[in-house]
Amino acid sequence: MHIETERKFLVKDTSYKDAAVESHHLVQGYICASGGRTVRVRLYDDTGYLTIKGPSADGLSRMEWEKEIPLQDAKDLFALCIEGVIDKTRWIVPEESGILKFEVDEFHGENAGLTVAEIELPSSDHPFTKPAWIAEEVTGQRKYYNSHLSKLPFTKW
Repeated sequence: MHIETERKFLVKDTSYKDAAVESHHLVQGYICASGGRTVRVRLYDDTGYLTIKGPSADGLSRMEWEKEIPLQDAKDLFALCIEGVIDKTRWIVPEESGILKFEVDEFHGENAGLTVAEIELPSSDHPFTKPAWIAEEVTGQRKYYNSHLSKLPFTKW
């Protein structure tokens, strides 16, 4: 099972788009989101995924299992999701080293106006360079988790 270790930051401007090497449209819903555990269905462009994530003890790392599933199955699973769908554009921005990458999520719909960058790290203390467009760190702050944003959108804060 994969252990996901990531840090999350707010984004202060749109200059990340100039450095982006690709972008994707994501729509995701939650079949279950309780106690830090989530079961998520996602449409990543025209590909379906089912993801299970465990709780995080430190706000940085947690177990993650993800599998590609047939697109129609993913679309059908949205009928099982709790209310509140996440709609976003994900921009892929290489980190200065060229080894790591930032995933910058520009939210739409009820979360419009929120842009969050995540970087997945090989370990919690792995060094990386923060680009100028990065603002405050929000790692471990539940209100910025997608599963929380699906229940209490950014526009209702």
